[in-house]
Amino acid sequence: MSMKRLSPFAKNNIITYGLVIVGFITVQLLISSGNMSYSFRGQLVPICAYIVMALSLNLTVGVMGELSLGHAGFMSVGAFAGAIACIALQAQIPNPSLNLAVGMIIGAIFAGLTGFLIGIPVLRLKGDYLAIVTLAFGEIIKNVITCLYVGRDASGLRFGFLTSIADLNLGEGARTIVDGPMGLRGIPRISTFTMGFALILVTLFIIQNFVNSRSGRAVMALRDNRLAAESVGIPAAKYKLMAFTMSASLAGAAGALFVMNYSAMAAAKFDFNTSILVLVFVVLGGLGNMWGSIIAAAALTILPELLRQFNDYRMLVYAIALILIMLATNNSTIRGFITKVFSVFSKIRGGKKIEQA
Repeated sequence: MSMKRLSPFAKNNIITYGLVIVGFITVQLLISSGNMSYSFRGQLVPICAYIVMALSLNLTVGVMGELSLGHAGFMSVGAFAGAIACIALQAQIPNPSLNLAVGMIIGAIFAGLTGFLIGIPVLRLKGDYLAIVTLAFGEIIKNVITCLYVGRDASGLRFGFLTSIADLNLGEGARTIVDGPMGLRGIPRISTFTMGFALILVTLFIIQNFVNSRSGRAVMALRDNRLAAESVGIPAAKYKLMAFTMSASLAGAAGALFVMNYSAMAAAKFDFNTSILVLVFVVLGGLGNMWGSIIAAAALTILPELLRQFNDYRMLVYAIALILIMLATNNSTIRGFITKVFSVFSKIRGGKKIEQA
């Protein structure tokens, strides 16, 4: 079947999946040939996590049309829930990949539940009010986790809040998992680039199929004109809560993948700046454009590492690069030029095919 006969949805899916698969193969070739430095190899798992974060936030901002500034809060819930589960089940599930998969599923469940509970009051608001409240909830989640203490002894997991690890009265064979402001300790570093690649594919499959489903079309109808959509019987609360919960769940899975790449992690990592960073990925990649979010998340995560040679000036260069990218992606003249270039290439390819025939 030729590409011309495919629907726009199928073409977009093929391009997006193809982009991810080509990127994965390219990275594996670079690693196997020894042409990738150790510092860049250390960035692979965070890049995968940020790609999933960008895709999940694009579901809220691009598809649903609501501005959320607390996405890092859901990432932190998934990170801590997933890490606690992985550490607790390490003896029962010795296989690292299976243990990580279970941790990501548990992180997604807890983050989804948090998103559902938060979405019930939050999604009644609109515009700036919704953005401010999601920002507040993101900071509340971070501060709540900062006050959490979790330990494990022979009798199982023990939890405490606003106390100290000593107040848990851990018995023989005790192990500290979460130590309040110090965060997670002794995390098994079991995250791999392959598992990150698999999570990206699962995220794309979920989001792409949701967008093309009846529920996804209802969400986009509410985004375009809420009054018109509700007038034909589309329940706004139901479909918006569905999309918001799905976005939070995927962020939780990304958090579990991210945190299992480090031996220790504090809740302070998942602050307002992380939410803004993910939002930058979405905006630069294009609202509702999934493959654009993938490229933006990967490029902007790698860019600070590439600019490390500039030392004190690298963040200045990074900021200038962001401004230039923003101007380029929002300039109609540049977009028209790029479109013309692609049309010329497509005509050349079409002419070559005719000559070969």
